[in-house]
Formats: sequence, structure tokens, C-alpha cells
Amino acid sequence: MPHLVLLYTPELEQETDISALCRALANTMLEQRDDSGKAIFPTGGIRVLAYPAAHSAVADGEGDYGFFYANLRMGAGRSQAVHQSVGDSLLAVLRAHLDAILKRRPLGITLQIDESTAQVYDAKHSSLHPLFNKSV
Repeated sequence: MPHLVLLYTPELEQETDISALCRALANTMLEQRDDSGKAIFPTGGIRVLAYPAAHSAVADGEGDYGFFYANLRMGAGRSQAVHQSVGDSLLAVLRAHLDAILKRRPLGITLQIDESTAQVYDAKHSSLHPLFNKSV
């Protein structure tokens, strides 16, 4: 973890490069640092996953409306300042990438950050983390 899941109306795939947006968001997550300069997120745990909605209804259905929903789920224990900084950084990337669409037509953008505070089961098995946890 952290996992950033993107859900959007499917026509956005013709209007913007979703893969490039995923990479930009992942890079932004990699850049995040706490007050001591330590990376906020483990490199091997960062996931950005994007899905066009198979079915959707937006607003009253009378216009060319779209939505873009981003949900970042991370483990508990980070400060409110970190939450704010990460949220502001990710929102800036979303806005930079989607603002041209916002200027052409109505588009709702939502970014939510959730902490995993009440887990009842959390298992991980990965060959990714060892790639980035090598001794220097």
C-alpha cells in the first residue's frame, strides 16, 4: 500500500492519456517526503490503477457530463499535515492533466484519501519490495 484507484467515465480515454496520468500520479507519490525528508510511501507498494466505469449516470443526464474519481488508500499513522500535502500534490496533478477538459465541458473531479485504520485482515506477498529495499 498505498493504492490509488481511479474511476472515470469512459469517454475520457479519448480525451486524455490515462496511462500518462497514472505515471504522473505514481511519480508524485514517489516524491512525497515527511518533515525529516523520509519517503512517505514505500516505492514497491505504490499502485495506481485506472478503470473506466462500465456503466454510469452523471447529474441529470441532459449534458455531456463526466466524472473522475480518485481514491487513495494508505496505511494508518501519517499526520494530518502529510494527508494534506499528499492530497494537495495529487490534486495538482489531476487538475493539470484534466483542466483542458474542464474548460471544454462539465467534469467533476473528486479525490479522497482513506486511511486503513480498522483492518480485519491485511496480507501481503510481493516480490516488488525487495527490489527497492536493497542495502545502500
